[in-house]
Amino acid sequence: MSPDSPQRKLGWGKIEVKRIENTTNRQVTFCKRRNGLLKMAYELSLLCDAEVALIVFSL
Repeated sequence: MSPDSPQRKLGWGKIEVKRIENTTNRQVTFCKRRNGLLKMAYELSLLCDAEVALIVFSL
């Protein structure tokens, strides 16, 4: 089996960054990514003793 074979690939694959046309999928993705950002902002504030402001809005 060669190192480039599909069975040997691990981790996340690259995705094309474009608008998600399906409304339900778009909303689910938005919620997941927003929660990830909030978690990272919270961790940054704890680890670095910094004040972090995060503005996220949806239209």
